[in-house]
Amino acid sequence: MERLNEILRELGISKVKLAKFLGVSRQMIYNYLELNDLNKWPKDKKVLLLNLLGIKSADELDTIKVDTDYILDVETRINNLFATSSKNDVADSSSMFTGLGKKEKELLYNIVDLIKEQLEDEKDTKAYATYQYLYHFLQSMDNSKELKYILAYIAKATGFVKPLEFAYDEEDQFVFESILFTALTLYNNGGASKSKLAESHKRFVTQIEHRKEEKMSRTLELNTIKIQALKELNYTEITEKNASEVFEKIAEIQSRKITN
Repeated sequence: MERLNEILRELGISKVKLAKFLGVSRQMIYNYLELNDLNKWPKDKKVLLLNLLGIKSADELDTIKVDTDYILDVETRINNLFATSSKNDVADSSSMFTGLGKKEKELLYNIVDLIKEQLEDEKDTKAYATYQYLYHFLQSMDNSKELKYILAYIAKATGFVKPLEFAYDEEDQFVFESILFTALTLYNNGGASKSKLAESHKRFVTQIEHRKEEKMSRTLELNTIKIQALKELNYTEITEKNASEVFEKIAEIQSRKITN
């Protein structure tokens, strides 16, 4: 059963998704996976799982090689089953999915479903922090192409995407992936240590603090200019009616600083 759990992790099949595929509750999946032998599963559920994995018996689990082609095959089988499932009905009935196409709805549904499963897992005490980091990652992604390259690298390294697929700028992405591979190889092979990298991490912290100070300074400056603009226009606050006039005054005050 350890090998089965390993295969499911490599395939990216969550317990929620597997539960839906087998038509049982998530708790029942936990119960099944705690058994020491797949042959102890209910026969109909065992047959469904074997069909999903493309094998005929539990003995073949050790022969499975999870590569890109295998992942795509399993994804095709499971997606074909879900094509007419209730998840599309849920997506169609929720305002969260308004304005999205079918595949975009499916993708968003799967992301939310997976995050929900992880947050519900009482054993995973760090799930909240992990997904909070992910939230900030997504917030920052439009301002950094490298964050998108990191996502692509992870998808390739875990076998979900072909290694020579480039969704963004091919040359730039190629260079970034090569550098990241070199860095992670050094990390995984034990070629780096905290003592050796202490100075580098110190520069990392300093850079972040400097950016934060710049941002705070810029925020204070803009707030000062806003107050000055309101004062010159004899207003106490920005409203829907005076917003355009106030913003023009702010731009004027900023231009004075440049010409001075």
